[in-house]
Amino acid sequence: MTDASGQDIARPLSRYSPFRRAGNLVYFSGIVAADAASGRLIKGYDDVPEEVRAAIGATGEMSSDAKDGPIAAQSWFVLDNLRKTVAAAGGTLDDVVKLTQYFRDLRDFPIYNRIRATFFPGEPPASTVVRVAELLPTPNSLLEVEAIAHIPQDRG
Repeated sequence: MTDASGQDIARPLSRYSPFRRAGNLVYFSGIVAADAASGRLIKGYDDVPEEVRAAIGATGEMSSDAKDGPIAAQSWFVLDNLRKTVAAAGGTLDDVVKLTQYFRDLRDFPIYNRIRATFFPGEPPASTVVRVAELLPTPNSLLEVEAIAHIPQDRG
């Protein structure tokens, strides 16, 4: 999905806004690892661009990749879509001041945290991590991330 300026943004899975501005604060809806345009859930390393796979942990070994691949690929997909959506609002990930991350299994946090550090290499945003019973759109959804950013109105 693109905004009015033609920039990529995370397409909502239902009827809601990907983000809303309130003065200099921009609130971003939760982003999950689903491509709403194709109706496809990100399930593993094969679902992310080939040039990204090794950087997020793909080893080519089935036993490791089958275990770590789903959360690694979903983490990268969600954070990359957050990056695109923040850009559409006129900001960068440096403007993100707060993340709330919802996990089905908190054992997935270390892999997500490693990938998150590549998107936020400087001072990370404030963060809350919550375990939930289930996420939309399917039981295979492992992660949802919502954000708040401070983006001055003259940039957004």
